Amino acid sequence: MNIRPFEIKDSNAVEQLWKEVFPDDPPHNAPQKVIHAKMSVQKELLFVAEDGGSIIGTVMSGYDGHRGWLYAVAVKPECRRKGIGRKLVIHAVTSLSYLGCPKVNLQVRSTNTEVVAFYKSLGFSTEDRISMGKLLT
Repeated sequence: MNIRPFEIKDSNAVEQLWKEVFPDDPPHNAPQKVIHAKMSVQKELLFVAEDGGSIIGTVMSGYDGHRGWLYAVAVKPECRRKGIGRKLVIHAVTSLSYLGCPKVNLQVRSTNTEVVAFYKSLGFSTEDRISMGKLLT
């Protein structure tokens, strides 16, 4: 398994992975839109895990100069529990650290208790916050 920066040739595989892993994402999170947007802003912070020429995982991160964020941590269901997600998160966090990022945030759906436990095992903690958002498009 190899973690490397996303390349445009990976688009279809990443889109399919995200559709499989995040089937109920809202339209503003459509994989094609997200990938297109990421290619214009910090494209070097979108990573894929590849095994035998197949994309088996992703992590997208960002840094605004104040906080880093993790998005789209996804591993093919049949490849889970093999350390791939852990390696992807560590890779992204390390990349953010090299940029001088002092803290990394992420959001998890409140119903996804399994993934909360995963992030806790990586040193993340639940913070007393209310997540708010506003769609602009």
